[in-house]
Formats: sequence, structure tokens, C-alpha cells
Amino acid sequence: MQADKEKINRLLKTARGQLDGILRMVEEDRYCVDISQQLMATEAILNKANKEILSAHLKSCVKNAATQEEREEKIDELISMLGKILK
Repeated sequence: MQADKEKINRLLKTARGQLDGILRMVEEDRYCVDISQQLMATEAILNKANKEILSAHLKSCVKNAATQEEREEKIDELISMLGKILK
């Protein structure tokens, strides 16, 4: 992985902490909208981490693929994954 590991770790640990907080909120029967807002905040952090990883992938793995065929395979792989994310 070519992404900034410190940044990715920080984002993922923050998301994990938020998930722990959300679990407590559910256990405490907190207000649904408050729980939903925290879930959306956690999703935003995970999306940011994913964006960092995919950006690094494009800038390194795809850019440095040895052949045009390898680049096209990596691009197709990303397109397939984005199709799953954007449905």
C-alpha cells in the first residue's frame, strides 16, 4: 500500500472510536436521529480513508504498471469497484 499509513491509521482509529460510541448510544436507547448522525459521520471518515487509499493506488500502482495491458487491468478493477460503491 502506497498511501500515507499514519493518516489512514488515524482515520480508521477515529472511525473505530466512533463506532464504539454508536454502540453505546444504541445500548442506552439514545435518540434515533443522533445515532444516525454519528453513523453518517463515521461513514464520512471511512470514505475519506478509502479516497486516500484509492488516490495513492492511482498515483502509484496504476501509474507505474509495467505495460499498457496491466494499466488497463488496474483501471478496469477500479471501475468495477466504483460501480459497487456508487450504486
